[in-house]
Amino acid sequence: MSKVIIYSSAHCPYCTMAKQLLDRKGVSYDEIRVDQHPEKRQEMMQKSQQRTVPQIFINGKSMGGYTDLVDIDRSGQLDVLLTNN
Repeated sequence: MSKVIIYSSAHCPYCTMAKQLLDRKGVSYDEIRVDQHPEKRQEMMQKSQQRTVPQIFINGKSMGGYTDLVDIDRSGQLDVLLTNN
């Protein structure tokens, strides 16, 4: 199974929706809360070139945010990415 990381924060509806989408697919993920660990926001911004949450990574590759994840899912590529190691 692929390694999935989500950078998120509290009270972020897009973070919640991204996690729900992955939960529906039975995917386990590591969540990094940038509101609880501000140093992780810098890490996220360096890796993704983005300031907003959620930022989703699959096997170290940036997938973007929630709407990007939905687009990848609708194209059928999310399942492929999640099953590749």
